[in-house]
Amino acid sequence: MSETSQARSRAEQAQETGTEHVPPQTRGRVEEDYRQTGAYRRESGWDLGGIAFASTLLMVVGAFNIIVGLTAIFSSGFYAVTESGLVIDVDYNVWGWVHFGLGVVALAAGMGLLAGQQWARVAGIAMASISAVVSLAFIPAYPLWSLVVIALDIVVIYAIAVHGGRERTTA
Repeated sequence: MSETSQARSRAEQAQETGTEHVPPQTRGRVEEDYRQTGAYRRESGWDLGGIAFASTLLMVVGAFNIIVGLTAIFSSGFYAVTESGLVIDVDYNVWGWVHFGLGVVALAAGMGLLAGQQWARVAGIAMASISAVVSLAFIPAYPLWSLVVIALDIVVIYAIAVHGGRERTTA
């Protein structure tokens, strides 16, 4: 079979299957064409590591919030001040359910982010922001724990914002 007929048969096969053999000398140009059309997104190992880091840290923050929530619900005498000493004067049961709810949302968003879901990116950033504000108001009750959760929330927001929006390779 001549080179011309081989090229024609490959072109016909590519049209039938939707794939195309690209010679090595033209690969860069074809990748550029894909990038310009938006059909090609490259994700490096650092990006994948950042997404895994962000989702894992989000799940850790969720677990911390669940622990704080359950502690507030079942053992309100554990904390340093009474309810009247908090920034917002509400019962520890209310604080516990708020923390518990934030923790469940954080766990779900972390799993969704690890699976590559776009909703999880938005939910993760929103949850971490709300968690930081709630922990800021909870500082008088448990200062060290609240400061650690606030710091982790800030790192989660940064990691999701920087690495969470990358799309996987589609071509």
